[in-house]
Amino acid sequence: MSSWAGLEERADHYLQLAGANIVATEALLTVRDNLADVIEARAMMCVHGDAGLGKTLSVNASLRSLAPGLDPQDVCRVQFRSRPTPRYIRHTLFDVLGLAGPPPSRPTEFDTLLKTVLAERFRMLVCDEAQWLSRECFEFWRHLWDDPGTDFALVFVGGGDCYRVLRREPMLSSRVYLWQEFRRLTREQVLQVVPAFHPVWAAADPNVIAFADAHAGHGNFRAWAKITAHVATGLARLGRATPDEDVLGWVFSRLGGHLT
Repeated sequence: MSSWAGLEERADHYLQLAGANIVATEALLTVRDNLADVIEARAMMCVHGDAGLGKTLSVNASLRSLAPGLDPQDVCRVQFRSRPTPRYIRHTLFDVLGLAGPPPSRPTEFDTLLKTVLAERFRMLVCDEAQWLSRECFEFWRHLWDDPGTDFALVFVGGGDCYRVLRREPMLSSRVYLWQEFRRLTREQVLQVVPAFHPVWAAADPNVIAFADAHAGHGNFRAWAKITAHVATGLARLGRATPDEDVLGWVFSRLGGHLT
């Protein structure tokens, strides 16, 4: 859990890959437009899709571009790595909102405190890894958002389970203002995006990039970050200026794959 203000741009990239650039893909530009609309409407949004497609990076980068209209301390991000309970979410919000003193011991008192704080001024809340949330947890978020006094927009970022749970429950899905699905990059998109993603690919043969995508990248940003980190090491160790099949062979041997 963290305040968005404390997140450096490099931390958005898998492995905090040095030299990686944030590329203005169609998905990222759509997130930016959607977030602007969600903020204006004080609404809820669900960003969903398979792991590694750039959902979190796109949301973080878009919020930075929208930050001139927001106090960075009021853009709060919570993240869960296992299945939380509403109690755990209460305590997480207590911490990320910077509240002082001991947390209330009773749920009703705790909820009253959170509603009071969330009514003080507008906040942007991002719930990352939302695929871990149960129906009960989603209902807790709805309970806070539905209160007429609270003033915040809420973005759920998660995998397919997040989408399925929300869609199953009319009380929840009817309150989601915008839905955005992330999909794998097509081969054509990979050839456009990868050279701009990192300098090691800037002068690479498109056939080499296509080969790497077919065997290991598969249109997945996280996979490409991993490949790129190994390629940067391989270029130095093999004394090459640009990636070629020899470099990729060395990389694939580290990834558990092979040239075919």
